[in-house]
Amino acid sequence: MAVRNIRQMGDEILQKKCKEIKEVTPRIQELIDDMLETMYEANGVGLAAPQVGVLKRLAVVDVGEGPIVLINPRVVETEGEQTGEEACLSVPGKYGIVTRPMHVKVEAWNEHMEHVELEGEELLARAFCHEIEHLDGHMYVERAEDGLHEAVYEEEEE
Repeated sequence: MAVRNIRQMGDEILQKKCKEIKEVTPRIQELIDDMLETMYEANGVGLAAPQVGVLKRLAVVDVGEGPIVLINPRVVETEGEQTGEEACLSVPGKYGIVTRPMHVKVEAWNEHMEHVELEGEELLARAFCHEIEHLDGHMYVERAEDGLHEAVYEEEEE
């Protein structure tokens, strides 16, 4: 496993539509492992393949309940709405106010190419929508309701 470089806003790969994955090859499994390691190293809750320079329909998410691998995901149902702060590993040090569904249902395949239906509320719903949009070449900054703001992080005490 390896930590990969995260592409930054302005990199044209982040504006491209990703290709579907037909099977989990050893290279795809390595990509999944690397993406999880990269996401955790960057303290993120989600990461999409184009963010590490790969145009494949693959995303990983972990909102504190364990890793979720999404291959060829699509949102099939939404309900309600939530408005709140959203950030992205490809836009470091910034956040925007974005409205997303409160509840989503996603269809995808897992790392074993088994069909899965997942449901998410609140942060998980937001993460699913955010990462799936990356796979279609979109970023949350397009939805930011009042522009981007500087993120202020509290320093951890040692």
